[in-house]
Amino acid sequence: MKNLIEGAPSRRAFLKNAAAIAGTGIIAGCASRTVTTAALPPASAPPPIAVPVIEPVVRTASAPRGVRPELFQRAMAALERHGSRIRQQDRIAIADFSMPSSRLRFHFVDLHNGATRSLLVSHGVGSDPAHTGMLQRFSNEVGSEATCEGAFLASNYYVGKHQLSQRLVGLDPTNNNALDRAIVIHGAWYANPDMIAKHGKLGRSQGCFAVGEADLDQVFTLLGEGRMVYAEKTA
Repeated sequence: MKNLIEGAPSRRAFLKNAAAIAGTGIIAGCASRTVTTAALPPASAPPPIAVPVIEPVVRTASAPRGVRPELFQRAMAALERHGSRIRQQDRIAIADFSMPSSRLRFHFVDLHNGATRSLLVSHGVGSDPAHTGMLQRFSNEVGSEATCEGAFLASNYYVGKHQLSQRLVGLDPTNNNALDRAIVIHGAWYANPDMIAKHGKLGRSQGCFAVGEADLDQVFTLLGEGRMVYAEKTA
């Protein structure tokens, strides 16, 4: 199956091109001049304009490789439920907290062709107090330092405690305190792959979706703003 990162535009290239276009400030001007009508050639009918055919968006019907079918179905139901809030629906991110933190459980799925890219992601210390490597519970409570479940809107970027980070807006009753709790996506040393080699699991966040420092740019490129992140734990 196609690796999703190969087809995703570079975030840096996108920002660079956008800035270049904005900086040109080119506006088509209008020029006027006096023309003798007798010198004009006979008017002719304009050539027919080809009307582009807009192909309907076809989403992958089956669960992509590496994503649990039941979890994928729930994520798609959430996308349908919150469709009016999710302006970019070509890709989604699914965090499968049924899996241990040593596994690639943060899936980025292209809904057009099913291509996926899977990465490591940490869960909150409040979700795994004994640090077993498995998420034990979710919580939406302020101060819980636990991961919360449900659908999130990937919002804006900012620079904070963990350098460049991305805010998440909780769309469900199970995660609607995400902004107040500062639940974000950020890079962290304790989410780097070498933690698994040393300890057999990742470190824990304060409830955020912490990814490896070298993976953060990929996450921002694949997710961008306006897409959905879905987090859950299936039985």
